Amino acid sequence: MKNRSYMKALSLITGAALLLSFASCSKTTGTEDSSVSSTVSEESSVKEINTGDIKINEEITNDKDGGHAIEADGITAEYSNVKVTKTGNSDSGDEADFYGDNSAVFATNGATLTLKGIVADTNGTHANAVFSYGKGTTVNISDSVITTSGNCSGGLMTTGGGTMNATNLTIHTTGNSSAAIRSDRGGGTVNVDGGSYTTDGTGSPVIYSTADITVSNATLESTASQGVVVEGKNSVTLNNVKLTADNNTQNSDKSDTYQAVMIYQSMSGDADEGLASFSMSGGSLTNVKGDVFFVNNTVANITLENVNIVNKDADGVFLRAAAAGWGSSGSNGGKVNLYLDKQTLEGDISVDSVSQLNVYLASESTYKGVVNTEDGGEVYVEIGSGSKWVLTGDSSISSLTCDADSIELNGHTLYVGGVAYSEGAASKGDPIELKSASSGKGGAPDGMPGDPPDGMPGDPPDGIPGDPPDGDGSGRPELPPDGNGGPGNEPPARSDDGASV
Repeated sequence: MKNRSYMKALSLITGAALLLSFASCSKTTGTEDSSVSSTVSEESSVKEINTGDIKINEEITNDKDGGHAIEADGITAEYSNVKVTKTGNSDSGDEADFYGDNSAVFATNGATLTLKGIVADTNGTHANAVFSYGKGTTVNISDSVITTSGNCSGGLMTTGGGTMNATNLTIHTTGNSSAAIRSDRGGGTVNVDGGSYTTDGTGSPVIYSTADITVSNATLESTASQGVVVEGKNSVTLNNVKLTADNNTQNSDKSDTYQAVMIYQSMSGDADEGLASFSMSGGSLTNVKGDVFFVNNTVANITLENVNIVNKDADGVFLRAAAAGWGSSGSNGGKVNLYLDKQTLEGDISVDSVSQLNVYLASESTYKGVVNTEDGGEVYVEIGSGSKWVLTGDSSISSLTCDADSIELNGHTLYVGGVAYSEGAASKGDPIELKSASSGKGGAPDGMPGDPPDGMPGDPPDGIPGDPPDGDGSGRPELPPDGNGGPGNEPPARSDDGASV
């Protein structure tokens, strides 16, 4: 394994090579010796710099438009206790967002790059901090601090099927369309454990997923945008995470709502069309403004297990499945399987006329709230043994499966298929088959049979089948419009001056 100290020593031995590495900031041609390119400040060779708890032994800088401070091309390399500074812009938003142009740290062509004790700072447009591109490429980063201040400049960026493994990081982004944990066309796999991740910009959720992203034991906070956005046939899994979202800035007129978690299909081509997934176990989800969940123009699974959910906005709902400005009018609603496992939940659910919802309560879950007062879309509710729905207002659903003691009307009326439900009655119904509007497919992702997760009431009382629909979904999606935006209320578009979050 090459490490930075070895590379520096080699450069000192070969003076010509040292001068060349100082002068060159361009992408390399792929040979092993040239595939790690960097510019090292002379100051770092004569003194050590301490940044917080990280002891810095050397500095690597790059100020060239489109250049990289560190580049690993097809090799194994290791850097530790290094300060990385990147300025300069990208001439092409697509080159930066899809392929890593202008990122401070860049790994590609099956490289394995290990970073420990890194302090990375970028200040430029489309200046992502740490970028993993392409199948077989892996970046492992731990115990590091990342800050970005330009627009369209994420903290961690993964595209083209790359892999990013991050442990105990502190990331803070302040620009627009600058998610702390970010992916784009081609997706990949991202695993994050521990640390703190904060975003301050418009259209800058903490997580923007066109990949499979898992975050555990971490603190996530957005101060202007959603906390999490999932686009297309991709996923976010949160384990024992503290998530706080204050989505208080609108980017366009495509949606007039605010939310903590947005799941949608933009139809840009940057995320395959099909089943989206958001899963959260343990931890907390705090929403400051608007709704907790918003689903639009896609089929989605939302799974919650023992999560402390707080909505500080009394006018916001827990879940809104509805049409917005993405997709084709009349078929661009949200289609959702909502699974509650060992979950206590309070908040209303709104499903518009072009949207659909299956709700599954399991493992002694309790839901308190109103589901669709009138003129809503189809809703199926299945309540497993020991779980309960307590109404806080009149509600209307299409179909119901429950035991005799599963529902407390609390003085309100529940309409099931237009008929008033009698408290104390058992009921048998059928779930809704959820289909993707454009592909005609929907339900479970590839390789999954469509059953509710373990512990969910897939087989309700009396052997009533309660499986959500089968299918996998496929196709291509869209890009958020508007160069300054991120999702939320306007995921950004591909343009000369803009990119997705």
